[in-house]
Amino acid sequence: MENTSKIAIIGGGPAALLMLKHLLKMAILPEEIYIFEKNKRFGVGMPYSEFGATAEHIANVSANELPEMVNSFKEFYFEKYKESYNENKVLPRLLLGDYLENQFEKYLQIAKQIGVKVIARKNTPVLDIIKNDEIDKFEIITNPENDLFVDKVIVSTGHVWPKTHEDKVKGWYDSPYPPNKFKEKTNCVVAIRGTSLTAIDAVKTIARLNGKFVKETNGDLKYIVNKDSEKFKIHLFSTSGFLPALRFHTEDETFSSKWIMSLQEIYDIKQKNDGFVPLDTVFEYSFKRPLREKDPKFYEEIKDLTIKEFVDKMLEIRKEVDSFDLFEAEYKEAQKSIKNKESITWKETIYAFSYAMNYPAKHFSAEDMLRLQKTLIPLISVIIAALPQSSYHEIMALYKAGLIDLIQVDKNSTVEPDGDTGVIYSYKSVEGKNINAHYDFFIDAIGQKKMNWTDFPFDGLRNLKLTSPGFLDFKDEKIGKKMLEEKKEKVVEGYNHNYYLEVSGLGINDYFQSINIYKETIPSVYIMTVPFIGGLNPDYSGLDFCDTAGERIAEAIIGG
Repeated sequence: MENTSKIAIIGGGPAALLMLKHLLKMAILPEEIYIFEKNKRFGVGMPYSEFGATAEHIANVSANELPEMVNSFKEFYFEKYKESYNENKVLPRLLLGDYLENQFEKYLQIAKQIGVKVIARKNTPVLDIIKNDEIDKFEIITNPENDLFVDKVIVSTGHVWPKTHEDKVKGWYDSPYPPNKFKEKTNCVVAIRGTSLTAIDAVKTIARLNGKFVKETNGDLKYIVNKDSEKFKIHLFSTSGFLPALRFHTEDETFSSKWIMSLQEIYDIKQKNDGFVPLDTVFEYSFKRPLREKDPKFYEEIKDLTIKEFVDKMLEIRKEVDSFDLFEAEYKEAQKSIKNKESITWKETIYAFSYAMNYPAKHFSAEDMLRLQKTLIPLISVIIAALPQSSYHEIMALYKAGLIDLIQVDKNSTVEPDGDTGVIYSYKSVEGKNINAHYDFFIDAIGQKKMNWTDFPFDGLRNLKLTSPGFLDFKDEKIGKKMLEEKKEKVVEGYNHNYYLEVSGLGINDYFQSINIYKETIPSVYIMTVPFIGGLNPDYSGLDFCDTAGERIAEAIIGG
């Protein structure tokens, strides 16, 4: 396909890599492709560079789970180290970053071979994007004297870790990133908010500053605290009280497209349901149906359960068993799964459902989106973490040394600066006791926070109303009106006395094109920056997501 327009990709991380892949794969041949990366490396982004990892940080994917690129990871690894690699092993994040950087260069070479001019600029932050209506083009501002104009803009700026009190309050850290900002031992109790993979990153970093992990003769891992860190301990705070689930054996077709609704199916369902895709329909289509095929026996146990009943059933054992005992039991279950190459089918199908629900989620009613967040997401977030087994061993070594505790807190818990040093963590314990605890050292590690429309860094797109907050309609206007009056959720009233739920991030359509406040598609602006689409894309993490988003955007560009 011939296309003479100029395309700018803002951000040069994994999303940009996979975007470039699909532009070339679909033979979209613009006059020029510009790629702007604020840091010094292409393809790696935050997670797979020194900004998100050090040597001890491990990805939660293996080599055989990566999206298809020019070379497989196995080929890359052999070429670099002249030795084979077990494709079922999870990858060190920095090593995965080296691979992604290598593949970025390969795609640049392919572009050159087929005559596509790619101008890839490192160390070049984009300051703004301004629409020039007179010539119907976008000006990309990288410096005050900039005069670069393009026809289409793809925003893929990656993770955002805003600071609130970090650098102002001693001992307060708004994220564990970059990990190399932690340079000295703490020798105190460290409070870490969250039990996600982000929290595990924090644990791994802080533990190494205060001691070391040693493998004993029987193969067990032991943690030895430094002599000058006698007061070191970690308190993990969690509203669920759960540790993340561990990796297990999964089949090659976990994300099979046959369980993902096509756009035509989505539109057909909307026509039959007052313009909405019901959450229950998606749960039936993308969870129960594949589960019936993979595990008929388990399907029979849950086929008549509502979403809430199913979640309650799956979380029941987690609420009854001590978190670390459950962690150990799940490790044994996962090891058995890996050894026998047998999947834990319901967990695997939850993986697939989490991935598949992204596409119809933009068509949920406000009521169903709230129900999803309240019921399913707490279960999904625990299961899809896929914590590597090596991280399990480190957590258990700290636990056996008496140096890590998991504290369950209520959803109204707060963390506030305690003057200029440390924090006050206020919460209600599971016994109902109100607690206000001081900590000298605090790391907020609940993961990537969903950003709001007002946080979007490109004023030119926001001020000209080429972007807008994400909104979902209420199916029952009475519910929307009541929520607005009670101020329980972020509800806004429309011009016709209809009501909308404002979700985090920006409004996007099925092809990641920006939507303005009038619900009009802005055909030349694409948003695939993960923190700014989480409201309408509930599961937006990982390379698989970037691959699918890149494919959808390329399809839209082909369609004009």
